Amino acid sequence: MTKKIMGSIMLLSFIAIIISSVIISGILNRYFSQRLEDELITEAGILGRGAELGGTDYLKSVDLHGMHVLWADDSGKVLFDSTGRKKDVSGSPDFEEAKHEGSSSSSKFSLNMNRSSLNYSLRLNDGSVIRVSDLHLSWQDQLISIVPSIAAFLAAAAAASFIVANIVSRRIVKPVNNIDLDDPDIKGSIPELRPMLERIRDQNRKVARQMDELRSSREQFTHITESMSEGLIVADAKLNVLSCNSAAIRLLGNEDGGEGRSVYALNNTEAFRRCIQNAAGGVHSDIVISTPTGECEVIASPANGTNTINGIVIFVMDVTEKQQLEIMRREFTSNVSHELKTPLTTIYGISDLLANGMAKPEDAAKLGGDIRNEAERLIALINDIVALSKLDENSVPAEKEDIDLYELAQEVIDRLAVSAAEKNVTATLSGSHIVYNGSRTVLSEVLYNLCDNAVKYNSEGGSYAVRVSHTPKRVFITVSDTGCGIPQQHIGRIFERFYRVDKSRSQKVKGTGLGLSIVKHGVMFHGGIVRCESPAGKGTIFTVELPIK
Repeated sequence: MTKKIMGSIMLLSFIAIIISSVIISGILNRYFSQRLEDELITEAGILGRGAELGGTDYLKSVDLHGMHVLWADDSGKVLFDSTGRKKDVSGSPDFEEAKHEGSSSSSKFSLNMNRSSLNYSLRLNDGSVIRVSDLHLSWQDQLISIVPSIAAFLAAAAAASFIVANIVSRRIVKPVNNIDLDDPDIKGSIPELRPMLERIRDQNRKVARQMDELRSSREQFTHITESMSEGLIVADAKLNVLSCNSAAIRLLGNEDGGEGRSVYALNNTEAFRRCIQNAAGGVHSDIVISTPTGECEVIASPANGTNTINGIVIFVMDVTEKQQLEIMRREFTSNVSHELKTPLTTIYGISDLLANGMAKPEDAAKLGGDIRNEAERLIALINDIVALSKLDENSVPAEKEDIDLYELAQEVIDRLAVSAAEKNVTATLSGSHIVYNGSRTVLSEVLYNLCDNAVKYNSEGGSYAVRVSHTPKRVFITVSDTGCGIPQQHIGRIFERFYRVDKSRSQKVKGTGLGLSIVKHGVMFHGGIVRCESPAGKGTIFTVELPIK
């Protein structure tokens, strides 16, 4: 602002000086022209009087000082011409005007001499006319002649203008620089600044009021979150903590984490990182981790914007007591699982036929084989549940082997072929033969429960599909069906033990409510995750994601 004011003042000074020089030059030119014209009038009177008395001899004897003098009689014949040309002037405007009016004045610019010629003609008593002419500088010549003086004056004026402009601009800007933006003094300021200062004061009051409201809201939010027994963490898209209550720090057992730091500073275990990364990728994720304070369930959800993920919200809950109750429930499941399996019904039915003599003798061998097959299946299922119970208790030995997941999926589909045929449900298998190192028993039970649900909860005449695929670091097993689907409000709880979406329908469909819980823990045993998607009225899609080590 100071530079602009200084530049404006100096520019105006230069323009004023230049314009003043031009005007003064014009005034001087007019003044000197008038002076010259007065001199010519005087000289014409003197020379005319001398010519009347002494004739041409007088004019020849007079020192004309460079003036051009011409004397002509009343017919226009030149009697005397100081240049010696003696050209007839009859018909000349100056001669005719002086002859009739008594005198005349004219001015003529000579391009060759770059001068202006002033002429004054006077009629004498005998009717003759005498004309006196003299040259003087034109306005342009006078202006050019004073250019050096103007340049020197401009240089001096520039220095003076710079000093004055600097002082003036600083005085002008000083009241602006001295404004107290927090508390502007309106009464003590110059009148031109008062409207702006009033606006600043109003804006300060508005900002202060909004800051108070924001501070109050933040304090209220802090009081609410600090009173929670559950941990609450809010992180931005870069996973830097925006808000974190003391319960989260206490439950995760790391006092070094907090606002402004990475969320991984709170807990850096592999399971916690995987849960956070899934949420950052837009997938709701939850996991149970062990901390110095006990067992904690971490639930991470993405905060979705219009087209991007703006951050994540993390809940941390102490589930130590819940885990203990879960252990008790698992024990109960282990004790009653053999009573809940359908093979017993088949065994009982066949045995009843044999006991009552209702079976044909030739069918006895086949029925005995069916009893043996169902018994073996029952034992295998019970062993699987027992193995999963031990897995929950971290007491199952990690017996792993290389498994062709494609062939394993085909085996499960073949096992469910009879029940699928009863509902006229067709199955398809696609993908590639992927060899994965894991527990055959656990993975078989995972696939069996997913496919069994795809058959049981499918529509009459529907279908389900199993696909096995992979990336360099992940194996994906997808089971999709054309059934009725799962309402969105239930998807978050379907992996809980004994949880039923529709209890009235579950009485008609055989099952214990443990299938998806077994799936979840079987996948967790392999360090993977399982997701469920169920578009309204378009069936259900379960995706098992297993890491490749």
